Amino acid sequence: MQVDIEAPIDRVWAEWANLENMSQWMRWIHGVEILPEDPGLSRWTLKSGLWEFSWLARTLKVVPNQIIQWKAVDGLPNRGAIRFYDRKDSTVVKMTIAYAIPGPIGQLMDNLFLGRIVESTIQGDLNRFRQFVLDAIAAETP
Repeated sequence: MQVDIEAPIDRVWAEWANLENMSQWMRWIHGVEILPEDPGLSRWTLKSGLWEFSWLARTLKVVPNQIIQWKAVDGLPNRGAIRFYDRKDSTVVKMTIAYAIPGPIGQLMDNLFLGRIVESTIQGDLNRFRQFVLDAIAAETP
């Protein structure tokens, strides 16, 4: 899943790297808290209807303006990376993610339909992120 944003890579990176703002544009993310005792750890809360999951994520790799890679270390199993590609007049943001819904019901749901729902939601999140960045830039322009 990816999105092309008509903004410089350093600006796009800065907006994404502020994890605590993610609930403003990620539909299912209710909150992200960077743990003060270890800035490489963050507590994530996902809510969708009656479902609520949380997890503790460890940032594994950060290369400014290129990649942020993470892995859950507790709670909802997931891992992934967000990559940034400079296209001079725009930035391509590409996300890869792997996750598991615990238990046999989660496996059944994922096989039937949940994977498609998650993919479309993440693509929607990337599109909302694009608008979030563009709105932030427009707000600064007199």
